[in-house]
Amino acid sequence: MSRTKFHIVKDDIAMVIAGKEKGKTGKILRVVRDKDRVIVEKVNIIKRHTRPSQMSKGGIIEKEGSIHISNVMIFCKKCSCPVRIRKKFLDDGKKVRVCSKCEEILDK
Repeated sequence: MSRTKFHIVKDDIAMVIAGKEKGKTGKILRVVRDKDRVIVEKVNIIKRHTRPSQMSKGGIIEKEGSIHISNVMIFCKKCSCPVRIRKKFLDDGKKVRVCSKCEEILDK
């Protein structure tokens, strides 16, 4: 089983480019690799009815649902728009992700 590489990683700022949540931005909370999906903060809110247990009180809980990774693009703060990325090697040999429009380094 081969693991696919994604252009988006946890803690990136991303913008939804398709679907009912189009135009919203948020931080990537989790990447679900085996299903090619991501969970974005405060986007695609779903309601879950849960039973009371020793851990929780139960009731209706709102949480983020997953979005397919093709419907999400990285948001560049310098360009202030969703962008594609490129890989670039720095002088010290480190490989980083770079905005394809403004050459801003997106990795921390």
